[in-house]
Amino acid sequence: MNKGRVEAFTDAVVAIIMTIMVLEFKTPEEPTLEALFSEAPYLFAYIVSFVFICVAWYNHHYMFALADRISKRTFWVNNFWMFTMSLLPMAAAWAGNSIDDRVPEYFYIVVFFLWSLAYLFLTKSIAKDLDVTSPQKAEKIRSMPPYKFMTSILFPVAIIVAIVAIYFFPPSGLLLTFLELIYMAFNTTPDSDRIENVE
Repeated sequence: MNKGRVEAFTDAVVAIIMTIMVLEFKTPEEPTLEALFSEAPYLFAYIVSFVFICVAWYNHHYMFALADRISKRTFWVNNFWMFTMSLLPMAAAWAGNSIDDRVPEYFYIVVFFLWSLAYLFLTKSIAKDLDVTSPQKAEKIRSMPPYKFMTSILFPVAIIVAIVAIYFFPPSGLLLTFLELIYMAFNTTPDSDRIENVE
């Protein structure tokens, strides 16, 4: 498939998801700091989700720069990845508006888990395609920090820790997600900011 068209379609969907998230943010009804602070829980959920999408897109862009072609399998896995991400605006709004309740926070973690699985499947699909044409590029894909994290014992441990933490302190789900995203934002492959030189 034409890689450029799949990238353009993905970028458009991601941009729409980010737009929907900001539209969920309610304008304070009063011109006071108290009114602004009353929206702080959703603002925090929005920030976490915004960083979530930025980190995801950065790594997605790197993988697609390495890809030689987009197989039908990769196309559909990419669509599944976008579908899981499209749940973020609702998950963020629910978690932000009910930050002290367990169920919305658990739902946010479920969305994060589904997105992680979709991203893992997408990474494996692109790497499998590259095994045929460019084994060195396939190895670059498999050496990406998100792939290493999600294929290690740390990933299920992190999910279990989040589940337990939410039970005792619901906002910890968003907080732990935020900390993990900050780590992923800085822990990237060495050549990720030199995409034109990726070979």
